[in-house]
Amino acid sequence: MMKLEDKVAIVTGAATGIGRSIALACANEGAKIAIADLQVDKAETVAAEIRQNGGEALVVRADVSNSKDVTSMVEATLEAFGEIHILVNNAGIILQAKVVDTTDEQWDKILTNNLKSCFLCSREVTKQMIKQGKGGSIINISSIHATLSEPSAGAYTAAKGGMEAFSRTLATEVAPYKIRVNCIEPGATYTELTIPMYTEAVVRSLMERVPLKEIAQPEWIASGAVFLASDDARYMTGQILVLDGGYIMDGSLPGASYWEE
Repeated sequence: MMKLEDKVAIVTGAATGIGRSIALACANEGAKIAIADLQVDKAETVAAEIRQNGGEALVVRADVSNSKDVTSMVEATLEAFGEIHILVNNAGIILQAKVVDTTDEQWDKILTNNLKSCFLCSREVTKQMIKQGKGGSIINISSIHATLSEPSAGAYTAAKGGMEAFSRTLATEVAPYKIRVNCIEPGATYTELTIPMYTEAVVRSLMERVPLKEIAQPEWIASGAVFLASDDARYMTGQILVLDGGYIMDGSLPGASYWEE
């Protein structure tokens, strides 16, 4: 039996990158997928791939930082599939700018797209999950940079830190309804968003810094989302699943030897 058979999942920002991989992985485990994104053409490509593999998919054009769009997204999903059991808040953007150079407009844009969207989607889907009375799973895609500083990304790190704090509060509030809320903290991962930042020098430094000596593929992060969405994680809520190749836990100095050769 597939882990997510007969479940309905909304995945935001699912046209590309980690969101795309999560949508495909959940579909492969039997879930019906609502792909919410502004990039409709790319979203349709993901939906076509799901259907070719025998799954069911719906494309919803939605700006998930807009409450009206979020309401419409939920309504469209219910019209197509009847219920909602899983929400993956993945949509997000990044800005590279020092705090002293970040404008009010840039700060607001990142916080709105990356944090407010998580609140809006969670609020509307939680209402539906409570009404259904069958529990559910909300998965928020954070970043190791909610914990680990990232220079020139103050707004982004603030949004991800806020997402994790929000997730713990929501998890407490909805636990009586058997709705679980967890976060995933991906480390360095190859996506359309990050590839331009992975210069030769950056990759070389990551190979020194990440104990497993790899940059993740989006599919590896998607495996964690399938776990959190499934009954395998039925006793897990308010937690952070870190998928970073050991980046955060390793405090050793790159290039230093701690034992005699």
